[in-house]
Amino acid sequence: MNVNECLEKGLLSKTEPDMRKAKKSILAAERKLSLAEAELKGEIYEGCFISAYASMFHAARALLFKDGFKEKSHYAIFIYLAEKYSGIIQEKYINEFNNMRTDRHNLMYGLDEPQETSKEEAKATTKLVKEFIEIVKKMI
Repeated sequence: MNVNECLEKGLLSKTEPDMRKAKKSILAAERKLSLAEAELKGEIYEGCFISAYASMFHAARALLFKDGFKEKSHYAIFIYLAEKYSGIIQEKYINEFNNMRTDRHNLMYGLDEPQETSKEEAKATTKLVKEFIEIVKKMI
């Protein structure tokens, strides 16, 4: 799938670029990151992972607002980042967004017993998301 297909399927829609929404989305990302860090300290590793993903989601969404897009799908955000920001944002952040998206989905909605989130995994995820937010803030 590509951005044009996401637009055709209604997973993305074109709108006016909105820097106000982009900045508000960054603030939401920072709030979710603070929550993830608090959960990490409290040894709530699954919650930390979910909050870290929410933080990364809001930071990625800031780029869509900046560019004049709205999303109806978390997967569409990944497609957008991969197509429009490949070579601008390091691939590890784009790929990790997608990995975290699927892991978070399984944690939230999966029927199988989820794999336990380790302290190391929660810590690494929080660090990666913090770096991603800083990259996006420089672009906003």
